[in-house]
Amino acid sequence: MEGLQRQIATLVGRAQDEDGLVMVEYAAEGLRELELHPKAMRLSSGELAERIKALVHEASEDLRGQLEEVMGGAFGERDNPLRMIDDPEEALGRVKEAEATYDRTFQDVMGELDRIRRRLEL
Repeated sequence: MEGLQRQIATLVGRAQDEDGLVMVEYAAEGLRELELHPKAMRLSSGELAERIKALVHEASEDLRGQLEEVMGGAFGERDNPLRMIDDPEEALGRVKEAEATYDRTFQDVMGELDRIRRRLEL
């Protein structure tokens, strides 16, 4: 788990607009880097703001994709915790599956204990 945490801490999502005027880096702590080419100042404030917001979103999605890949490698695709967050129905199904397994195991143990008790009383 320590190795996984160290690996996650190094992940950085990146995005750049097609003109090369704005570059964004997004990491676990949030917006890490915002670079504006001097020509970006020629854009209207509204256009620049929209471009920055879109790139922050793209960079955060890039980070999320990297995180999903790392988590999938560590836990396997089926047990990837991020996948369960995106699909609450699957997570609930997995909880119910675990509950059923627990119930079966409990019943097996109690049956075995009952059998041992009966044998000892004979």
